[in-house]
Amino acid sequence: MAEVAAHPVVIQQFPVISEALLNSASPQVRNQATMGGNLLQRTRCPYFRDVGYSACNKRSPGSGCAAIGGENRWHAVLGTSDSCIAANASDLAVALVALDAAVEVRAAAGQRSVPLIEFHRLPGATPHIETVLEPGEVIAAITVPATAAARRSHYLKVRDRASFEFAVVSAAVALEIDGARIRQARIAVGGVGTKPWRLPRVEAALAGARLDPAAFRRAAALAAQDAQGHGHNDFKIELMQRAIVRAVQTAGGRA
Repeated sequence: MAEVAAHPVVIQQFPVISEALLNSASPQVRNQATMGGNLLQRTRCPYFRDVGYSACNKRSPGSGCAAIGGENRWHAVLGTSDSCIAANASDLAVALVALDAAVEVRAAAGQRSVPLIEFHRLPGATPHIETVLEPGEVIAAITVPATAAARRSHYLKVRDRASFEFAVVSAAVALEIDGARIRQARIAVGGVGTKPWRLPRVEAALAGARLDPAAFRRAAALAAQDAQGHGHNDFKIELMQRAIVRAVQTAGGRA
């Protein structure tokens, strides 16, 4: 992860990827961690990690979800189910989803390409099954289209402390600009979804909009349409909208 974050081509052509990686974990972890390993980290929460709680459908399918009705400040507001509300923790995956990246998956029988937006599964009734990988398959490569929007991109991470902390909310934004207007926007959010979450309605609202904070706020409000808080994490719905606005402003201001 550290090598990719520092690569000159990544910094120039895909700044959102470099920024997402530099906002991930700690320098010690980034020096050891792999790109594929980051994408495959478990979607988990404190109840999953604490075996003192028996109710965790990820750890023990059918046992229930202690987070629903429990302490759920860190949990997801998008893509949840009655079985799990844990938030996906990967910063990298959010950036890659915004850029229409794909993973090349290899097995003894051959190779296939999976759009990253389809790689992670929604929890549904089987939250212990988190990706579309089949037995014997491994991630062999990650492919990212080189576009004008990718060059004008930004990753914003809001967290409780400045280092080694998961996102409370994050936003990955890539913009194609024509003069003072947005021609195309690509936006994904993290810390709020059970998987990296793309926001097509927000993107559509920004297409053709002027580089104006009021337009950004109107578009960002659409991110809340499918969101559902669970008590302690209700604040994430508004914070997500604010993060989108900030990330769009930063990306729009880049040359």
